[in-house]
Amino acid sequence: MSAGPEPTSKPMWFKSSYSGGNTTECVECAYAPHGTLVRDSKRAGGPVIAVPAQAWHSFVCALSRGEVGACR
Repeated sequence: MSAGPEPTSKPMWFKSSYSGGNTTECVECAYAPHGTLVRDSKRAGGPVIAVPAQAWHSFVCALSRGEVGACR
């Protein structure tokens, strides 16, 4: 049994729980076989960024430690 999301032929997009409350500033993600896909929810047909699994993991860990804001 798999512990993670199952890959599909079409990405299943979900919005970030930290997106803007007025729904005008939303980032959507979808799990892919080798990482995560990221897009702007206002431009569903627009560009998609594919992030390798290890890079996504490092990014999420840095967010949880509050390290990303320090890069500004």
